Formats: sequence, structure tokens, C-alpha cells
Amino acid sequence: MATSVVLVVAILTAISTVEASGDVSSGARSTRVRRQTGELRQEIPAQFNQIYQGSVFNGTEDIYRYSYMQNESSPRAIRVEVKSQGASEDYPLLFVVRQQRGILSWQVPLMIRGIYGYDKVSRTLCPMDHLQTGVKDERETVYLEVSAASPAALNYRVNATILTDFSLSTGQSRNFLVSPSQPQYYAYKMPPDLDMVVVKVSSPSNLCAVFSLQPIKCPVYDLDRNIEFVGIYQTFMKKAAITVQKSYFPNGEFYVVVVVKATDSDCTGEMETIQPANPSDEAFEMRRVKEVTVVVGPSITDSQYVTAVFVGILVFVLFYVVTFMVLFIQWIRQRNAELEGLAPRPEEQGYAGIAATNAEAPINAQRTEPNYGATATDPYSMGEQPIETKPGIPPTDQPNGPPMPTNPPPPRPAQSKSYPKPPMVHTLSDSSMEDDIDMLDDADEDKDIYRTKTFLYVADLARKDHRHLSQKYNLYSWNLLTISVFYALPVIQLVITYQKMLNTTGNEDICYYNFFCAQPAGDLTAFNNVYSNIGYIMLGVLILILVYRRDYTHQKKVDAGDRYAIDYGIPKHFGLFYAIGIALVMEGVMSGCYHVCPNYSNFQFDTSFMYIIGGLGMLKLYQTRHPDINANAYAAYASLAIVIFVAVIGVVFGTPYFWAIFTVVYVLAILALTAQVYYMGRWRLDMGIFHRMYLLIRTDCLQCSKPMYWDRFVLLLVGNIINWSLALFGAVGQPDDFASFMLAIFIINFLLYFVFYIVMKLRSGERILWVTVGLIIITLICWTLALSFFFKGVTTWEKTPAQSRLDNKACVLMGFYDDHDIWHFMSAISMFCSFLVLLMLDDDLDYTPRDKIPVF
Repeated sequence: MATSVVLVVAILTAISTVEASGDVSSGARSTRVRRQTGELRQEIPAQFNQIYQGSVFNGTEDIYRYSYMQNESSPRAIRVEVKSQGASEDYPLLFVVRQQRGILSWQVPLMIRGIYGYDKVSRTLCPMDHLQTGVKDERETVYLEVSAASPAALNYRVNATILTDFSLSTGQSRNFLVSPSQPQYYAYKMPPDLDMVVVKVSSPSNLCAVFSLQPIKCPVYDLDRNIEFVGIYQTFMKKAAITVQKSYFPNGEFYVVVVVKATDSDCTGEMETIQPANPSDEAFEMRRVKEVTVVVGPSITDSQYVTAVFVGILVFVLFYVVTFMVLFIQWIRQRNAELEGLAPRPEEQGYAGIAATNAEAPINAQRTEPNYGATATDPYSMGEQPIETKPGIPPTDQPNGPPMPTNPPPPRPAQSKSYPKPPMVHTLSDSSMEDDIDMLDDADEDKDIYRTKTFLYVADLARKDHRHLSQKYNLYSWNLLTISVFYALPVIQLVITYQKMLNTTGNEDICYYNFFCAQPAGDLTAFNNVYSNIGYIMLGVLILILVYRRDYTHQKKVDAGDRYAIDYGIPKHFGLFYAIGIALVMEGVMSGCYHVCPNYSNFQFDTSFMYIIGGLGMLKLYQTRHPDINANAYAAYASLAIVIFVAVIGVVFGTPYFWAIFTVVYVLAILALTAQVYYMGRWRLDMGIFHRMYLLIRTDCLQCSKPMYWDRFVLLLVGNIINWSLALFGAVGQPDDFASFMLAIFIINFLLYFVFYIVMKLRSGERILWVTVGLIIITLICWTLALSFFFKGVTTWEKTPAQSRLDNKACVLMGFYDDHDIWHFMSAISMFCSFLVLLMLDDDLDYTPRDKIPVF
């Protein structure tokens, strides 16, 4: 009696369910499966593209038997769709598919992440055609078993179809719909003439999905909970791409698998709270249906690959060729001049501000008397010799200072011939040297006198021993080498570990590549992004070669007693230039390491040496006319280390509290640096600072109509306005990319100081050589092009991997390089030209006495 009641209830439930539900597959015929009284297990011969309706309950089971002929030449797959609105999480329907080489099972409702239940499920069965090579025209039988543990009958619908378009073709697109409970996958085999292809997926929807490439084997992992178990995979919203080599998959065959996630949190990074859906709510399932287009296209050929790599390095080899040609021509001209016994005259070199001199005056005369010139009142009291003016060349007035006399002072009676005697380099016994004067109070008083004069000249700030300062500035390069070695070794180890992790797990969300232009090579996923940094390395080495040549040539002249090399022009200290060259090389190394696997955890690898390059550039520009008071290497690198530390903290903990503290510290640091620069290092931070500030305001602001040091005041005023504006922008806007914000501060201040230096140089009556002018123009053009490519961002680690892929773009140069690669090339050239300008900017002063070169 009880069994009869259960059967009656099951039949009534089945009838009501059939009337309420629609077809599983459009256009398929529907067949009602009826169970004989008392029959618990029944096997039904089934036909493809036929809807079968039935019901099961505890102790009963329906088995559908499908048969088809295998066809290796045209692989096919079976797709099964099932639906049941009566099943629940407590009493689900169980579906088991038995094939020759595997079993696939699932339940309805299909639970995603334990809370999202879907009463309609579609699964593609693993095709045997790909696995049984060499077997043709063999019949394959598939069994679909339906069962339940429910005491009441659960109704269901099932339909199986053969996918005749299961294989993808190169260059042809395939459109289909996917959802969390209805994943899709297709097979692809590389043609014999292709070794590498790019698989691209796109969608008009922003729903979060996973895109995977898996080897041809069973089972195929196509659900949200297991798609990450094998192969290569990415999360995506609107587009994604994977470049795969034939060697990665056996015979170049793989499955392209796509499934939609239950929520968008994995793509947006934001947690979602969605209530579990009512199984009868069909609109819930439709909200997670995504339209997807898949295209498998060829990547570049091996010849194109090699050509792009060769051209990339050839561009920078040309810089070496041109540079060595210019150096060779200069060497030939100098050698011919030496053979003819004629040294090139200063005015023939195109120099401005040349000290007037007798053409027959000996240049390599031995110095006898110490003097530094700028603070002397009597030209003879400090060993100054009279200077004869050349015909037609008027003497140059001192900028911002008293004009030079029109007629030179008469020569001493004891001398038969007069020639210009430049300011002398002091020995260590001189009272102004650092070794013995800096420890004495009277030395500080002396510095307070000559460093705070209204008009300063380079001779006033070049009083210390040249050898001692050269050793001091050489520490910049040696310290930077040490820092680079200890910094680079763990970085290389870390990024190699990242790359191995990506290759092992297949999780391409680990690294933020431009997947639409990622050219693999060996274990590297994006070799082009790494290789494009070669410009920094090659041009950095070229800078070191040019600096060494200048250093060697200058030292030879000094050893020969050349007075112009010793006492004229800007003091030659090359330590900072060596450090800049090393920093440019290391920028290429560290940027290459970063691009092995760019992500949130290693962003500082790409920016650390950018900070160092910007800081060293400003220090070198300041050292040019302030050789005695420039910062030492230890203080400079310690300050840069603090900057890098702050950049890391700003990225990791960029809260409003951090921005408030950073803004206050930034403003205070600017004020302290302003005072240090304004008073030429004679400003101290101690308990008397408030009294000195009171005196400063009373004398400079209240009693004086203009500042004591007008040029420095203008520079620092503009600098403070710009830096205060940057601080305000950071505090209000709080940009996400704090590392780039810090780098912008360095670049803007360096450019500000560089422009100020050029303006003051021209204002002081000095000239810029035409070669340097041409380099400045080239540098501006290169920086404009470089920045235009930089702002075409192709990735961003501030967002999630799926959001970053929205910015991915195709290759723009030779099918190999993307916009960011061109940024690497152009920025390397721009920095090389910038440092050449810095190296040659004051070449016009090589024959000008230091007591006539103003400080600004």
C-alpha cells in the first residue's frame, strides 16, 4: 500500500513538473520514460538529440545507453544537458556518466562554493576520438545513470547531443554561451607549419570567467572548483590571451576550456554578498550567462622572432659605431695638430668665456704660488699674473658682480712675458683643506665668510684638494657597485622562483604581462619585455666608456702639468658620472628582472634605480659648481634608501593616515633642503634654529627690499611652489600608484633644476656649444616620444589580473614589441642623451678662470 502511494505521488509530481518546465534543448523531441510497477533499475536505449523525462527516488535508478561511431579524422564530443527543479541540496539528483576510459559525475542542483545552486547543468563528455589514435570505425557506448536518495520522486529531463564542430581551426572564431553550471571546451591541434599560437577569448560581458588550456586527456577539469588543477589558466572579464608553444602540449594538441565564476570577486577584488537563489528562479541562472568568442591565431614565425631580436640589439650597436667614429675623428685631429706642433686655440674649439691669453704663452708652466682668485682684492697678492686681452675680444664682466677692468694690470717688472695664471689647486697643508681645517672653529668662521658672499664664484667653492674630493666622489661608484650586487642577487633568485611557480602551477594570474604581446622564450613567458631592457645596459656601458675616456684624458693633462686642465674651467670630478653609468646599467638589469614576472610584490625592482638615477643626476648638477659642499656618498645613498622605503610603505599601506604623515614630512624636508641650499651648507638644525629664523625674517624679509641671494631665491621659490603643489595633490588625490608619484617628484625636481641651470648659464653670459644644443633638442624629442608610449599603459598591477588584461594591447612593432617595450628603448636613449648633455654642458668653460665662473 505504501509503495503504491509513493508511485502515485511520483507520477503526479512528474506530470506537474513536465507542464511547468520547458525543453532542455530547443528543437529536440521529448519522450516520457515510464517505470514499470516494482521495477527499481531500468536501462533505456537512448538516441542523441532526444529529450527524455523521468523520475527517480530512493532505491531506483535510470540508465540511458548511447552508442556512436568513433571518427579519428573528425573528432566529436557528446554534450549532456540535465535539469530538475524538484531536487534540493539535501536530496539532490546524482548523474554518473560511464565511458570506456573514465567516469564523470555531478549532481543537481549543482552547488558552486557551497551556496549557489543551479538546477540546470550542461557538461561536455571527454571525447575518446582524441585518445584512441589509429582506431577507426569503432562503436563507442556511453552510459548515463540517474539516481537519487530522496523518499519522494524527483523529476528530471535529460538530453544528449553530438558536437560535430568540436574542433577549432586556426584563424576561425567560435561563439558560444557559458555559465557556472554550463562550461564549454573545444579541441585544437596545431598545424605542422606552426610552432606557436595565440589563443584569444573575448566577451561583451564583464562577468568574471576562467579561461584554461588543458592537455588532451580525461578527465577535463571544467568547473570553477577544479579548472585550476591542470594546464594554463587566467581569469578574465572582457578579454584574455595565452601564447602557447607546440612543445608545451604533446603533439601541439590541447583543449580550450571556459567557465563563468559564481561571483565577480576574483576579477574585481571586491567581496560580494549574494543570497542563495530559489531553484525555481530561472532569472538567477540567466544573470551568470556569458557570451564568449574564441579565436586561435598564429604567432610570429621563427624568422620574424630572430629578426626582431637582432634589430633590437642592432639599434644600440649603432650608438657604439657612431660614438667610436666621432672619437676616432677627434683623435685624428688632435694627433695631426700635435704632429704639426700646433695646439688647437681655445676660440677654434667653439668655447665661450675663454680667458684672454697671449698666443705664445706657455701653458704647461709649473705653478709656484697658491691662490683661488675670487676672494682676492689685489691681483698680485694671491699670485695672480696679469692677463692680456686678445684683439677684438673684450674682457667678460663678472655676472652679478663688479665689471672687469678694460685694461689689464701691468706686468711685474721682473717678468719679461706675461700669461694668464689660473687659480691654483691647494695641497693638503692649505688651511682650507678638509683634513685639517674642518676640525677647527676658525675654519667654520672662514667658511661662513666666503660661502655667504653675495657673489660667489667656482673658485670660492673649489678650495679643497682635488685628489681628496676625487676620492670622496669615487665612493659613489664603488658604493653603488656594492649595493647593486647585494640587491640584484636575491632579486634574480626571487623572480626565477616566480617564473618557475607560474610554469609549474599554470596560474598566469601571478604575473601581470601584456598577454596580447607576450613572446615566450624557454621558461620565460614574456621574453620581449625582458629583452627590451637591453638598451639601458648597452648605453649605460657606453656612458662608462665615455666617462672613462674623459677621465683618462684629463688625468694625462694633469700629469703633464697642463694649467688649463688643472686650474681652469669646472673642476673635473668623474665619480658621480661613473655612478650614473652603473645606475643605468642596473636599471636595465632590475627592470629586466621585474618584467620576468611583474606583479604587486616586486614593483620596487623596476623603480629603485630610477630613484637613484634621478638623485644622482641632481647631485651631479649641483656638484658642478659646488664641488666643496656636495653630499657624500653615504648620506646620499642613505637618503635614497629612505625614499625607496617610503615608496614601499606607500604602496602597501596607502591609507589616509599615511598620506597625512607623508605630506607633513615632505613639506618639512623641502623647507630643510631649501635652507641648506640657500645658505650653501652653512645652515644647521640645532636649538638655535628658531633664533636664526627670527633674525632671517627680520633682516631678509622686513628690512631688505630684496633677498640677499636673488638667483637662489628664485630657484627655491619656484621649487617650493611646485613641491608644495605636489604635496597638496598627493594629500587630496591620494593616487593609487604611490611609487610612480614618488618617481614623478624626482623627475620634476631634476627637470626644474636642469632648466634653472641652463637659464642661469645663459644669463651669466656663458654659451652652450652647438653640439650640446643639438643633443638637448634630440633629448627633448626622445623624451616626448618615450613618455607618449609610457602613458599608453598595457598593464597595471594596482588592479586585479583580470582588470589589468583590459589594458592589454597587441604588438605594435615588428609583431614582437609592445608599447611598453618601445618605452624601454626610447627612455634608454633619452637618458643616454640626457647624461651626455650633463657631461658636455660646461665644456665652453674649459678655458675660463674659475674666479670668473659664477656659482648658481
